[in-house]
Amino acid sequence: MVKDNDFRINIKIDERNYPLTINRRDEERYRKAAKFVNETISEFRKRFQHNDQQDIMAMTAFQAALNYSILQDRQDYSQFIDDIKDLNDDISDFLKEQNWK
Repeated sequence: MVKDNDFRINIKIDERNYPLTINRRDEERYRKAAKFVNETISEFRKRFQHNDQQDIMAMTAFQAALNYSILQDRQDYSQFIDDIKDLNDDISDFLKEQNWK
């Protein structure tokens, strides 16, 4: 079922076209992802010229998964920082109350 905000684009990855139906507001994200994949494929082809196509694609997928994992760890770390800030605020409030008595 096609929605009003659906948008049809063609993403080219490694010289192959992939037609996709996406939400119009996500177009830039999809194009950036395709650009990342193409740049990574090109980089691996230059670095590992003796490897076949499947090796290049596997390393590209691995690189994307690794980047995703790193971003997930950063998000978890930011939650930890927020928790420490909240704890620090609680301690400051407690100390202020103690000084007023």
